[in-house]
Amino acid sequence: MPPIINAQQISKKFGIAPLFETISFTVSEGDRIGLIGPNGSGKSTLLQILEGRIKPDSGDVAIRKGTRLIYVAQQSEFPSDQTVRSIIGNPASMPAALGRAGFTDLDTKAGSLSGGWRKRLAIVQGLVQAPDILLLDEPTNHLDLAGIKWLETVLQSAAFACVVVSHDRYLLENVAIEVVELNRIYQDGLLRVKGNYSSFLQAKEDYLHAQGRRQESLANRVHNEIEWLRRGAKARTSKSKARVDNAQELIAELADLKFRTRVNTANIDFAATERRTKQLIDLDKLEYAIGGRTLFRGINLVIKPGMRVGLVGPNGSGKTTLLRLLRGELEPGHGNIRRADELRMVYFDQNRELDPNITLKRALAPDSDSVVYQDRIIHVASWAARFLFSSESLNQPVGRLSGGERARVLIAQLMLQPADVLLLDEPTNDLDIPTLEILEESLSEFRGALVLVTHDRYMMDRVSTLVLGLDGLGEAEVFADYSQWEVWQRLREAKVVDAGTIPDTPRPAPVKKKLSYIEAREFATIEERIAEAEQQLQAKLTALEDPAIASDGPRLLAASAEVDAARKAVDALYARWSELEQKQGP
Repeated sequence: MPPIINAQQISKKFGIAPLFETISFTVSEGDRIGLIGPNGSGKSTLLQILEGRIKPDSGDVAIRKGTRLIYVAQQSEFPSDQTVRSIIGNPASMPAALGRAGFTDLDTKAGSLSGGWRKRLAIVQGLVQAPDILLLDEPTNHLDLAGIKWLETVLQSAAFACVVVSHDRYLLENVAIEVVELNRIYQDGLLRVKGNYSSFLQAKEDYLHAQGRRQESLANRVHNEIEWLRRGAKARTSKSKARVDNAQELIAELADLKFRTRVNTANIDFAATERRTKQLIDLDKLEYAIGGRTLFRGINLVIKPGMRVGLVGPNGSGKTTLLRLLRGELEPGHGNIRRADELRMVYFDQNRELDPNITLKRALAPDSDSVVYQDRIIHVASWAARFLFSSESLNQPVGRLSGGERARVLIAQLMLQPADVLLLDEPTNDLDIPTLEILEESLSEFRGALVLVTHDRYMMDRVSTLVLGLDGLGEAEVFADYSQWEVWQRLREAKVVDAGTIPDTPRPAPVKKKLSYIEAREFATIEERIAEAEQQLQAKLTALEDPAIASDGPRLLAASAEVDAARKAVDALYARWSELEQKQGP
């Protein structure tokens, strides 16, 4: 059967620079395509060309007759006075779709919804229209972790095809059956690989390795031809003329290959102070409530240099509030926060706005034509180049920058402030995968302490040394990693659902089940086995951070598989522990 969408040899440019040239892209029934690429490669533009919102400069886009295409943009905006019910309309699938998405009050006004809930509403609005193809542009931006898991479940079981632009590597791993990267390093302008994100990484490694061998071979041939040309042809025979022409073609091919394989990456390195204090922040029985609702209680945690705390929880559980408490903007309702003397904290605010009217130059260097970074004076043009900005762009207003470019400006501002503690509230929004990888490496090497709020589970797993989980109901616990928190959260939710059973309905007293002899022995040792499994998981995670492994494609895949296996072993033990506890009864 022919593709639903068939785009052939399409090109698009804005101004002088082309986004992409003569690329081809198809979508067939059942496809779940993850679309990735560096910022500025044209991912969003390609989605809008597929939908028909934008016309390509050249090439053809054919869409099967009667196809229903639904496009969900990055920014989800609705009239503030409209209700959830009025935005969705009244299709038969509305109650089920809204229920699964977590909407309980359909008369809620859109203006009262957070960014994450507006994003859920936009996705549901697309789902209830029964699309044949759903085009999603960065759908995880502003979604919390629970929202991302919901989206994964929707896409995994969907009857429609979808193309998802995303930098969420776990989403790509769990959902995509094909991954496409738009990037000028590829001869065709893109690389398309069947399989999930892990499969794509392996294929990309193989492609670049082969391309490197091709470039080396080509360089040797060009060298030989240049030497021949320098010696001068003895006669202008047709044979020698053909060789001259061939040499020119080889030189042009090598130049093109070098141009395409030139990769620029942001240079991110946070500056730590030289503080030697062992304890930076001490949280003692910390509790905070707002509007009569307790966000969290009983948090006991000592933050030391080198600690990287991942802060997780559903929207409204108090993550940003806890960061503000750490900064001293708020005072706890109960408990104490003790900070080291003259503690230097630097805060990345996910809602921080840049003045759209100032130039990029002033945003990067507010006071002069240079900045002081790690006791060195750096000209603003060189500082801009670290974050992939050209000197020609320094005089353009910040308001014309893309979301990813604005995020890089904020990180650049952050890096100029030496810190004992970094407080990062969703720093990953709009960043492409290459920049995320550089950011992760920098945070892992930061010598101070870090408290990180992010919906990027891959970054959370790679960067954090422990996870502080908030359940949204007032409870908080410390875990070794994100997966442990997930298991705990599922158990908490199960208890809430069970406790929410209609109280007027009489329930028979539960029959107390006793453990068998073998189960009793298993239960007696399970905590010890969980501790051992967690140690093994931590060892695998530490090994995964080894730079030698991170730069070796096959070893990285093997190490990632070992981490997955170790994590599954821990999850299985926790699940078994819960099962045995329930069977043992009160």
